[in-house]
Amino acid sequence: MKASQFLISTLKEAPADAEVISHKLMMRAGMIKRLGAGIYNYMPMGLRVIRKVEAIIREEMNRAGAIELTMPVVQPAELWQETGRFDKMGPELLRIQDRHERSFVIQPTSEEVVTDIARQEFRSYKALPKNLYQIQTKFRDERRPRFGIMRGREFTMKDAYSFDRDAASAARSYDTMFAAYKRIFDRFGLQYRAVAADTGAIGGDLSHEFQVIADTGEDAIVYCPTSDFAANIELAEAVALLSARAAAAQALAKTPTPGKSTCADVAQLLGLPLQQTVKSLVLATDELGEDGAVKKSTVWLLLVRGDHDLNEVKAGKVEGLKGGFRFATIAEIEDHFGCKPGYLGPLKLKKPVKVIADRTVAQMADFVCGANELDFHYTGVNWGRDLPEPDVVADIRNVVAGDPSPDGQGVLAIQRGIEVG
Repeated sequence: MKASQFLISTLKEAPADAEVISHKLMMRAGMIKRLGAGIYNYMPMGLRVIRKVEAIIREEMNRAGAIELTMPVVQPAELWQETGRFDKMGPELLRIQDRHERSFVIQPTSEEVVTDIARQEFRSYKALPKNLYQIQTKFRDERRPRFGIMRGREFTMKDAYSFDRDAASAARSYDTMFAAYKRIFDRFGLQYRAVAADTGAIGGDLSHEFQVIADTGEDAIVYCPTSDFAANIELAEAVALLSARAAAAQALAKTPTPGKSTCADVAQLLGLPLQQTVKSLVLATDELGEDGAVKKSTVWLLLVRGDHDLNEVKAGKVEGLKGGFRFATIAEIEDHFGCKPGYLGPLKLKKPVKVIADRTVAQMADFVCGANELDFHYTGVNWGRDLPEPDVVADIRNVVAGDPSPDGQGVLAIQRGIEVG
């Protein structure tokens, strides 16, 4: 077809709302046109690219023995209610009703439907293994769509589901898909890493994410330059930095810190390294009654070093928090600590709480923490002498660049990545 007969609508300048280079170039090249927040038309040039991408994916999936099918975009709510995800998924799951007031969802993924297919079609273990896949439209009602089609609300996804007769067969299916994904991304010519990942709400024993290395990526990828270790930041283990706790060298002192409610401000005021401070975060767990109402709430105090950040995925694996948690309300905090956030700590609590300390905090001596009193912090705090040992010691922080690699082969580095599989 001649160019004069084709539909090509380029732009001289990128739209003002285009933040990243991929979005800007796709808009300027006329590959996509924005229709609404996170919703785009794929124009002829963009669709040609999509079809080529789909062809490569389809070739490699078929080569791996997967079987293609298509499942509806609109799915009965009953299947999602059966698994409990109708309520658990929150506002990202778009729920609708038809004219007969029957409930449906717009699929963000298709575990429920493909499982329904399997339980009807696979009458015997002899029918297994099977791997079913589709390349289909999905919709997730993202709170803040951004970066063009990278984080859109409507998107096309290849999703595959394997069914196996035993764990050994499942492991083989996993390895087959892993190899297929590597071939796909190799054919695309992408710089990527396969990183160990959390299994999330679906669960399971093993999970990997394929991350394309990009400064515009929203995910943090942790890796060791001198070994094969790679994981996303939610899963990467933070190795204990010290083999033993140092002996106490300071006396406990209550120190005025007027208007200094962050670890950084307190450290600067006292002329101490940020690594000598402890950050207090308060979580709560709720026990529900048969009517679904909250019957009992338990407050937890989590402690991480002042220069570290809480890893909520790791925290959710600690006994007592596995059933889900939330950040405590101001009222709950004041009730247990007698103080507002910014000056909280594990000493002299108004009411007893469970204390979970990160491994690094459990090794600290002569540290600084809130005094549970406005404008005051304690200095020279030591476990055992000034307060009981933590109820739980666990890895609950994000790793940082320079931490020891969990495989013992060097130190960790961090890159940004875009999850593509």
